[in-house]
Amino acid sequence: MTAAITKRVLLIGYGNPAREDDGLGPLAAEAVEKLEIDGVTVEADYQLTVEDAATVSEHDVVVFIDASVNAEEPFSFFRVKPSGGQSFSSHSVEPEAVIGLAVDLFNAHTEAYLLGIRGYSFSMFIERMTEKAGKNLEKAVDFIVPLLHSGAFSNAAKQSLFKQS
Repeated sequence: MTAAITKRVLLIGYGNPAREDDGLGPLAAEAVEKLEIDGVTVEADYQLTVEDAATVSEHDVVVFIDASVNAEEPFSFFRVKPSGGQSFSSHSVEPEAVIGLAVDLFNAHTEAYLLGIRGYSFSMFIERMTEKAGKNLEKAVDFIVPLLHSGAFSNAAKQSLFKQS
């Protein structure tokens, strides 16, 4: 039996589904959203924006999910530290910048994590993922769902659970 979640959690899956494996983030978000986990807000988009900082600041924990070309297989999971004072484009913002803005603008104390799902092909205008990326997606969702129920994000990041095979 899992304990009820007590923290407000935001899960943001981002990436472009029209670029093969780049759509892993939104697909993971879609899979989690179907589970309707209490206390978990799920969003999906093509990319992170500066506006995400306001939403992040309203939560205790944020989990960013994105495809990765260099993550361990099948995925990596680690804590994201806020960055400040760096330049960014209004079109694409890294998780560290989103957290930095949430801290600087809203005095947020949000814990942040990144689940990077290993992808292999990122071609333009192909709306399907590779078979290996699909298997990595399944393993990543199987990994994150119990954490969303338990809230034990920090322990998972410290224990290097991302080296599952």
